[in-house]
Amino acid sequence: MPNARKKSGYTRRDLRAVSDTLEPTKADFAKARPFSEVFPDLRASIRKGRGPNKAPTKKLVSLRLSQGVIAHFKSAGPGWQSRIDETLRKAVKRKASA
Repeated sequence: MPNARKKSGYTRRDLRAVSDTLEPTKADFAKARPFSEVFPDLRASIRKGRGPNKAPTKKLVSLRLSQGVIAHFKSAGPGWQSRIDETLRKAVKRKASA
């Protein structure tokens, strides 16, 4: 099998062959209504984000760090932001006891 390349994905012709859905028209879009208006109960049941903390102990801030610092903490895997927080807390504690 010289030069045998595996083809990935579907062509437009493949999709047209199996699709029985018509293209939406301008009239269809004009009749469209927002999801929350069509399904208000379902919309109310969908949770957005994480919600408020039960006992907020941390504050969200924006912080610019050097690329080397970020690379160092990320190299140890998930939880890198918590490790930065822990390192900063240790530095504050050291400074306070000095």
